[in-house]
Amino acid sequence: MKGFVFKPKLVRDLQTYSKATFTADLMAGIIVGIVALPLAIAFGIASGVTPEKGIITAVVAGFAISLFGGSRVQIGGPTGAFIVIIYGIIQQYGETGLLIATILAGIFLVLLGIFHLGTIIKYIPYPIVVGFTSGIAVTIFTTQVKDLLGLSIAQVPADFIEKWIVYFRHFGTVEPWSAGVGILSVVIIALSPKVSRRIPGSLIAIIIMTVAAYLLKQFCGITTIETIGDRFAIRSELPDMNVPDINWETVKRLISPAITIAVLGAIESLLSATVADGVIGDRHDSNQELVGQGIANILSPLFGGIPATGAIARTMTNINNGGRTPVAGIIHAVVLLLIFLLLMPLAQYIPMACLAGVLVIVSYNMSGWRTFRELLKNPKSDVTVLLITFLLTVIFDLTIAIEVGLVIACLLFMRRISETTHINMVTDEIDPNEESDITLHEEHLSIPEGVEVYEINGPYFFGIANKFEEVMLQTKQRPKVRIIRMRKVPFIDSTGIHNLTNLCAMSHKENIHVILSGVTDPVHRVLEKSGFNEMLGKRHICSHINEALEEARKYVEK
Repeated sequence: MKGFVFKPKLVRDLQTYSKATFTADLMAGIIVGIVALPLAIAFGIASGVTPEKGIITAVVAGFAISLFGGSRVQIGGPTGAFIVIIYGIIQQYGETGLLIATILAGIFLVLLGIFHLGTIIKYIPYPIVVGFTSGIAVTIFTTQVKDLLGLSIAQVPADFIEKWIVYFRHFGTVEPWSAGVGILSVVIIALSPKVSRRIPGSLIAIIIMTVAAYLLKQFCGITTIETIGDRFAIRSELPDMNVPDINWETVKRLISPAITIAVLGAIESLLSATVADGVIGDRHDSNQELVGQGIANILSPLFGGIPATGAIARTMTNINNGGRTPVAGIIHAVVLLLIFLLLMPLAQYIPMACLAGVLVIVSYNMSGWRTFRELLKNPKSDVTVLLITFLLTVIFDLTIAIEVGLVIACLLFMRRISETTHINMVTDEIDPNEESDITLHEEHLSIPEGVEVYEINGPYFFGIANKFEEVMLQTKQRPKVRIIRMRKVPFIDSTGIHNLTNLCAMSHKENIHVILSGVTDPVHRVLEKSGFNEMLGKRHICSHINEALEEARKYVEK
């Protein structure tokens, strides 16, 4: 395996950079920066932190991901997928715990990239990805019901089911003006693409609803519409860099949420980069992208930020507006920084119900309900993984959902693989003409009396090791020789070797000789490395069935 070479896409693109490319990147970066503003504020508040921390994350992490990442057009920042995780970590470990967990996650991401594990993410089953993404979407929607409708609830429970119980009990406290703002925001965002795809609906909704709420308050005396300023003290000052106190006990306590952040960040960023590749006809460097994501998540918490990853919606906005190099992502971060320093105080007038409407649309887009519906038509094993991951994400949390989902997916995969491996016993004669994949020329071969021939067709691993013993024990007669044909065994694992070793030991006690036939080169190397060849005897490992039967006759004729 070649060593990791740190070479961000930005370095490569600057070698052929032109004025025309910069003009396109500049326009895309400005537009994406404006688009990212309301999302950064909404994601920050929904995650349980202040709105400015959402923007700081978009600035610091967005800059780092474009500077050090492996994709030309990836736009990074806070995303909806992290809302549930961040909120849960803050509730359990506090904001300091979140900062440390994010730094640890960043280190994990860097290590994943350095050790060339960027491609391993593609082995996570699709039903798991859809299951937890849809589950997160439902959870995000659930967290926004209170603000969307202006419900009078002092403390909303963290548990999903308890949340809805409380909501139903308090539906009589709906604040009409807030509910109107929230529902109208959803309508504006949903309909805006029919008018213009250039200007994001979330920005249009925030501008209209903020102005409307301000006018209603100033001229109509309506003060019941809660705004960001009613809940948070808005500051437009850059925070000082602060390194949290990290010790071994803290690391052990936060290792699980850190792994969850890292896994989700890796999945979402690489999925986003892959989607972008398909649009622009490029190919991202997955390992470099993970390193860039890792650096971003190490830097972001040092300035009080939250976890970040590649954002598909903002990345597509970048592409659609002409962005083609990481320079556009850097400009987007600079635009956000300028807005933060110059216009942040105006954010205090944004209605909370409007932000809730923005997140309702985000959750709808995340849900992928059409994909979810199509997957329900797939084999039962995939449906099982999908539903379990979805329900665990909604009812418990993402960490449990990913862990259990992966375990179930692995078990079902092993069962499928074991079902593809067949073990047959040949009793009379071998007819190679009936075996289309045979590579050796063989005539009809009679099996001598006292010889049993078994054929293993498929991988010989721990999933089917016991199956071979069961087939072998079905014969009540005790032979003098057992021939095991392995020409169709592509690989063998340690359990298979252990099984064969036990079989040989048991057969030797009963004075039965074991001969292997047609062992493939990969399997032969594994057996030789394990010492099995020496134990069995090299003359008992034959290249084809003719040789194996000839060797067997020597023992039968004695």
